[in-house]
Amino acid sequence: MKRHHAFVIICFISLFLSGCMVGPKYVKPTAPMAPGFKEQPPESFKESDGWKTAQPRDQALRGNWWEIFGDPQLNALEEEVTLSNQDLKVAEARFRQARAMIRFNRSAEFPTISTSPSIANERLSPNQPYFPQSVSANATGSFTLPFDLSYEVDLWGRVRRTVSASREEAQATAADVQTANLSLHAELAVDYFELRSADDQKQLLDDTVKAYADALQLTENRFEGGAAPRSDVAQAKTQLDGAQVQDTDITVIRAQFEHAIATLIGKPPAEFNITPAPKTALLLPVIPVGVPASLLERRPDIAAGERRVAEANDQIGIARAAFFPSLVLGATGGFTGTSITNWFNWPSRMWAVGPQMSQTIFDAGRRRAVSEGATANYDGTVASYRQTALTAFQEVEDNLAALRILEKEAQQQREATVSAEESLQLFTNRYEGGVDNYLQVITAQTVLLTNQRNDIDIQRRRMDASVLLVKAVGGGWDTSQLPRL
Repeated sequence: MKRHHAFVIICFISLFLSGCMVGPKYVKPTAPMAPGFKEQPPESFKESDGWKTAQPRDQALRGNWWEIFGDPQLNALEEEVTLSNQDLKVAEARFRQARAMIRFNRSAEFPTISTSPSIANERLSPNQPYFPQSVSANATGSFTLPFDLSYEVDLWGRVRRTVSASREEAQATAADVQTANLSLHAELAVDYFELRSADDQKQLLDDTVKAYADALQLTENRFEGGAAPRSDVAQAKTQLDGAQVQDTDITVIRAQFEHAIATLIGKPPAEFNITPAPKTALLLPVIPVGVPASLLERRPDIAAGERRVAEANDQIGIARAAFFPSLVLGATGGFTGTSITNWFNWPSRMWAVGPQMSQTIFDAGRRRAVSEGATANYDGTVASYRQTALTAFQEVEDNLAALRILEKEAQQQREATVSAEESLQLFTNRYEGGVDNYLQVITAQTVLLTNQRNDIDIQRRRMDASVLLVKAVGGGWDTSQLPRL
């Protein structure tokens, strides 16, 4: 009989300590690699033909990935983003908040103990009904020191799933911090290369204005010598004025990018300045992109989406736990006396202990609605996760294609620029020799300037695409860096 009682007690305690878990077991959703999300992912990206495949020894995107561009000033600015960017501070604060919620929800796994001592003196009214008149004028004192304990037994896993959901949300928020960090650093790199491109454009236009001024002087000399009509002077003046307008306009673009960089590093634009540095030697790095399957582990936004799918799965379990009864263990103990002299005497002790079970019988479909809403939310987070993955694949393919095509375009553009330079020289010589009119020179000047500006613009686009490719493949981050909370 004693063994039987011991067995029952052990089973009862085990039930209280462990309980069971209602709701679906989490299974990581499949990514949209192929139709039906069941096939093996492709071995390489569509646009990576001839591109470098990442090897285990490749460390190009580890840590401060922007250092692969070999620009000391860019490196210094990127470090300031890490220290001073306000959007990044917001993301980090939200992570700390989410981490605190883990501790808040985890506290439900332990009993709550409280006390509310009180001292009161009360006199009962002699006129209250059914009160014995012989003692109606008596007054009594009450000195109470209670300790209350309350503990909800996690029979159906509601508390454990709540803790798990808060942990997954904190991990998702940590991935959000990395997404913000990657995006802000990439934005600064793009703005920096845009600014340097504006420096190159400004230098080109300064040189062009000087060349057009020399050409105007040539036409004026020829006009004064009777070798050219007045219209040549007017055309050369118009060409010079147009170049000066472009030269002035490019300063607006540069100023805007300089202000954007100042904001990214947490400084007022009025207190920040970047010295113009045309013809900066920019390194166009080769970026290892890996294979499509690895992208799911290297993108922090994909990791955040997957963690929120797991959180939504826990929310289904929490909603389903509401269909089952809840069990709360309560206990009260302490001392109650009539005066300060007998308050803490042993006979003044009092206690009460016992379980309380509650079950909702009718709620007009409220719990079912919550459960259906949790399921719908799960379906939505799965779709969002897959859409994020699709967008990531697109971004990698887009920038791989851009870099591959722009490399060929840069070679073609350089050849076009060389041809335009030769044409301008030929037409200028023919004009000076009186063979051609000045319209041919103006046309050649316009064509050369357009091609020279295209040269600079293509280089800018290649640098931007390199930064965006680094961002698209996660900047060296992977899911192993998620905090274990």
